[in-house]
Amino acid sequence: MGFKRMFEVVEVHEGDPFHVVVGGLPSIPGDTLREQQLWLKAHDDQVREILMLEPRGMPPTCISILVPPKDPRASAACLFISGGEYALCAGAVVMGTVTVLLETGLLPMQEPLTEFDMEIPAGLIHIEATCKDGKVLNTNFTNVPAFVVCLDKEIDVPHLGKVKIDVAWGGVMFALIDATQFPGLELVPEQGKEICRISALVTKAAQEQITVTHPDHPDIGITASVMFQPPITPGTDMRSANVIYYHPIDFDKPETWTGGLDRGCCGTGTCAFTAVLKERGKLKEGETWVNEGILGIQFTARYTGETMVGDYSAVIPETGGQCWIYGINKWVLDETDPFPHGFTIGDIW
Repeated sequence: MGFKRMFEVVEVHEGDPFHVVVGGLPSIPGDTLREQQLWLKAHDDQVREILMLEPRGMPPTCISILVPPKDPRASAACLFISGGEYALCAGAVVMGTVTVLLETGLLPMQEPLTEFDMEIPAGLIHIEATCKDGKVLNTNFTNVPAFVVCLDKEIDVPHLGKVKIDVAWGGVMFALIDATQFPGLELVPEQGKEICRISALVTKAAQEQITVTHPDHPDIGITASVMFQPPITPGTDMRSANVIYYHPIDFDKPETWTGGLDRGCCGTGTCAFTAVLKERGKLKEGETWVNEGILGIQFTARYTGETMVGDYSAVIPETGGQCWIYGINKWVLDETDPFPHGFTIGDIW
């Protein structure tokens, strides 16, 4: 056997599948985690292609790459890849990474509560993991500040007409789309294709018509979307569906009106919604609310303080949920593999 590359990966999910890379990558240049991400993007994007595209991945697959921390206060550090984006934060992937670190013994587990700081490209975050009998039952973390860019912004969406959206940051810059604007649309698995179609069209229009960048990261604009509707399950406050994108969306090419539909409950999206709920006067400091994904996975969230990000009023959000390990793999690239960069086919991509 001849292998060009080999990655040691722990598979974990909260509905959405995550590859947590625990070995196999050489040292990644960069003085910060963000510099390491950008180096990978520029010089070794094959890592993303091999692990995220077929035959080893599917449209909603996300990646966490364990790396040595740069911050001496951190007990662990990781880089994120979500869709085509080298993301600063990925909330559910944080939870999955913590589950892998503790349940595989990479970090010591303390029952009933394990606390530590983890470094991500967005900065240092504090982790509180509730544990019992060697299992992580819930991972709660304090995220980067979340803020609202605009509320009820009306945009013209080709093939759909006028649509109102909110734009907010929760670790990713989201177009937040009220699903009740589209008659007959429900955030349920059976309508996944329609959720992706509408989300892609609205996101493309938002990118073209709303100029927004993060004050601290001017290269980052709107890159993803989350649809939302009133709750279905008693005890929850919202149902939502996040979509990430791999390929450019073209209004003249219906085959591009798609994306990776989150099977779980988007953590960064939940933090963005926390800022929106506060801005609308529907959430007070310390109050907990519950977001539910299309499969019924639930995340809790609240905010514990306020701050400023540039000129934006922001909240300090906490979110939490549970993940489950489902595999331990060694993904390899055979030296004769005709698809050294993976592949996509238009039936699902």
